[in-house]
Amino acid sequence: MGKLTKNQKLAASKIETGKLYTLKEASALVKEVTTTKFDASVDIDVRLGVDPRKANQMVRGVVSLPNGTGKVVRVLALCTPDQEAAAKEAGADYVGLDEYIDKIKGGWTDVDVIITMPSIMGKIGALGRILGPRGLMPNPKSGTVTMDIAKAVKEVKQGKIDFKVDKAGIVHTSIGKVSFTPEKIFENAKEFIATINKLKPSAAKGTYIKSIYLSSTMSKGIKVDPKSCDEN
Repeated sequence: MGKLTKNQKLAASKIETGKLYTLKEASALVKEVTTTKFDASVDIDVRLGVDPRKANQMVRGVVSLPNGTGKVVRVLALCTPDQEAAAKEAGADYVGLDEYIDKIKGGWTDVDVIITMPSIMGKIGALGRILGPRGLMPNPKSGTVTMDIAKAVKEVKQGKIDFKVDKAGIVHTSIGKVSFTPEKIFENAKEFIATINKLKPSAAKGTYIKSIYLSSTMSKGIKVDPKSCDEN
């Protein structure tokens, strides 16, 4: 690891070692400790007291962030011709079917989310080896396999994200940008944590949310007091 710059040292010094910050404090501080020249993402890491290897302790869900993610999300709608106009109107960047399936078979995956219909999943199943490793495979649980293509496209464009716990028991995702106000970061983080709480598996024993860290691209993590996430 290279030497820290003067700005990075100053930013890191603003985070007190061992201190538990409230979610509201962390939402403001994450802006102060960011030294990147670009509009960095604000990330959240939540360590859960679950064993993801057990099916009855898998935590996976979707959340609509009240203030969006701040990212431009490229959406491909794989749908029948009668749904194409509605998908385009809802904001899909690419709309079609067979021509895009052929493009994907050829290695094209220049999108962030793929939304499709249940009747088309048979055609898309063959693309699993390409889409699966990139996290692009449509899934009914994440709302990306649906009869209402337009609604799904609109929700994704407005800030709907899906997430799942990794092998280490951590849920990691981006919940906004450093250019957001502290209030918007707080509201997004609060909504995300509330959604994780609702998804607590009945098989999970002991402390469910073990730790929460808020950070931005390349910044130190700010440890958040889980009890503070209910504050307004």
